[in-house]
Amino acid sequence: MQTILLQAGQDGGLMPQLLMFGAIILVFYFFMIRPQQKKAKDQKKFREELTKGMFVVTIGGLHGKLVAVEDDTVIVEVDKGVRLTFDKAAISTEATAKLNQQPNS
Repeated sequence: MQTILLQAGQDGGLMPQLLMFGAIILVFYFFMIRPQQKKAKDQKKFREELTKGMFVVTIGGLHGKLVAVEDDTVIVEVDKGVRLTFDKAAISTEATAKLNQQPNS
């Protein structure tokens, strides 16, 4: 009885293997590749919409206020009179909501 089942399982042909391989590719696309592309698109849109006066966080974790936005660079004021120049690619997220919730010292 076991011999018959093993022989029947091997006789499936190439089609089920191709369908399984296609299903694996679809799973990788929808769970890995597509979300990364969407995140990159959203990040690019955010960087294009940077405006003077926004509070931002850099990829290094530096918090500050944008005082100038140019083509590829931004100037971030981190303290009174301390201004640093960064690439737009170094800006990670907006921190306006976080900074507005902190009490003034």
